[in-house]
Amino acid sequence: MAKSSRISGLMSRKALLGTTIGAALFFMIVGVIFWGGFNTAMEATNTMEFCISCHEMEENVYREYTTTVHYSNGSGVRATCSDCHVPDPWVHKVVRKVQASNELLHKALGSIDTPEKFDAKRLQLAKNVWKSMKATDSRECRNCHDFASMNPENQKKRSRKQHILGMEQGNTCIDCHKGIAHKKVHDELNEDELVAMEQPREEDKREIPPQWQAFIDGTGATAKVAMATTAADEPETSPEPAPEPAPEAAAAAEPGETVTEVAQADTEDTASTSAPAATGGSTDWSAIEAYPVTMFYPGQTSMEWMLKGSDHGGKRAFVTGDRCYDCHEEEEVDIGDLIVSGEKAEASPIPDKRGSIVVNIKTAYDTDNLYMQFQWEDSEHTPVPFVDGGKMDPDNPIKLAVMLTTDDEDNPQVEYAERAGCWQTCHHDANYMPHQPDEATLASSPLASRLDLSIGFTKYLKESRSEIEIEGKDGKMRGGWDKLKDQAGIDAALANGAFMDLLRYKSGTGESEDGHILEQRVMTGGQGVSFTGGLADGVWTIEMVRKLTSDKPGDVSMSKDNWYNIGFAIHDDYTSSRFHHVSLGFKLGFDDEDAEINAIGQ
Repeated sequence: MAKSSRISGLMSRKALLGTTIGAALFFMIVGVIFWGGFNTAMEATNTMEFCISCHEMEENVYREYTTTVHYSNGSGVRATCSDCHVPDPWVHKVVRKVQASNELLHKALGSIDTPEKFDAKRLQLAKNVWKSMKATDSRECRNCHDFASMNPENQKKRSRKQHILGMEQGNTCIDCHKGIAHKKVHDELNEDELVAMEQPREEDKREIPPQWQAFIDGTGATAKVAMATTAADEPETSPEPAPEPAPEAAAAAEPGETVTEVAQADTEDTASTSAPAATGGSTDWSAIEAYPVTMFYPGQTSMEWMLKGSDHGGKRAFVTGDRCYDCHEEEEVDIGDLIVSGEKAEASPIPDKRGSIVVNIKTAYDTDNLYMQFQWEDSEHTPVPFVDGGKMDPDNPIKLAVMLTTDDEDNPQVEYAERAGCWQTCHHDANYMPHQPDEATLASSPLASRLDLSIGFTKYLKESRSEIEIEGKDGKMRGGWDKLKDQAGIDAALANGAFMDLLRYKSGTGESEDGHILEQRVMTGGQGVSFTGGLADGVWTIEMVRKLTSDKPGDVSMSKDNWYNIGFAIHDDYTSSRFHHVSLGFKLGFDDEDAEINAIGQ
């Protein structure tokens, strides 16, 4: 009895704010039960099963998500709905749950209960998410992806560069990574919306983590290993060149027969032309290291495509000064495979066409000439399905083109050429491009008296047009083929060096063409360039000899003290028009190790 009395007395003893210990204990137990129930309910609504329990989510966003890297990846780590859409901090989590009541309302109203209704509202729903992520500096992304935890040495060149810029300028994850878990809709934004949405914010700038700074300074792990390894310890590791033509191939040419004539002897799919490599004058090619260039299939990625952010995620970096080479070196194979398959930027894929070609290029010069040797492997014939006979240019198994322009970053004659090389010549309204003018439009155009429109419309430069439509607002056709400047403007641009010098070789006809691109592609013959070569044992070997200096309009006169923008293209397998493989834009120099294409003096 005494013990019971003591317990009763303890429970009735006054505690904080006049509350008895017994009452405090009761409310604590009730609170624990309530909190446990509340928290259990809260967590239950964060599960994948709960999120997709309604068909609106299960039939739309969930199915899209299962095809992405957030659902299945090499690490085996899966990000669920709540990882991206529910904050971790408790207060923010409760606020988000309150906001979710609006979703329950629309569930009841049937606002998005069919795929058609969902798609009609998809862009607005996505905007809401992007806006929230922008406001929180992509808080939920950073629960898993933190700059301080990233190893820049394991990232691709483009990723490293953009992450560094993001930290320095104040960009956040969602600025670049829209559409990575669900159906892409950010290409439906107009350019003004996209630019406003991706503006960097001062408050989102952050200090560069130590491992990033070490990489920038060249003192990271990879750099240390490279410095510690001497030439004696490690053999040179240059990319394996394409195989040289067999020595016995030289015997294929009869006395008095030229290499080009031998190359023309067989232009069928199973070409067996045996042709020796041209000599390039007195050039000793064995003493010159080959520079491997991966040419890739570009599809319908025009200059207008590059300059529209909803098409090209790298637009912001490009217009602020980055070269295509800065971001996409080492990605050419992946880009080519993606486009050639029709997965991106290609409306007319050619089945089984290879996405990229590795071309080994050697470059030399002497007092008068620039010499270049190109070698690459031939491929099996892949018929073009939308052309009778499957060959767009049945006379020419391959065509090789080289484009040159001056390299003056302070005063570029051709805008963006120092960043994009020959890409500036490709537009959205050229042949086989999305906004190609039809035959009737071309035939009725007053420009027919000034331009050769007999084969449709090909390449041109912005410098020859009064206006170029980039975005295609209000249904406008992108490009500017019909906005030609007057002849005085064209003549002035040509005189000022605003052109691309074009050198081209046709394997079937053996033609060496020396032309330029400004108002259109103009081919004037082979006065300043000569190509020779052919196909031997499955390998094309083409050599070019080009005069360094010229006083002809449309020719770049070259000085050994300067750099030049240079790009390459190959039409393989009897193709023409835009169905070629192209390179990124490179810098050509003379005995200059800093130039990507370095001509060696002979």
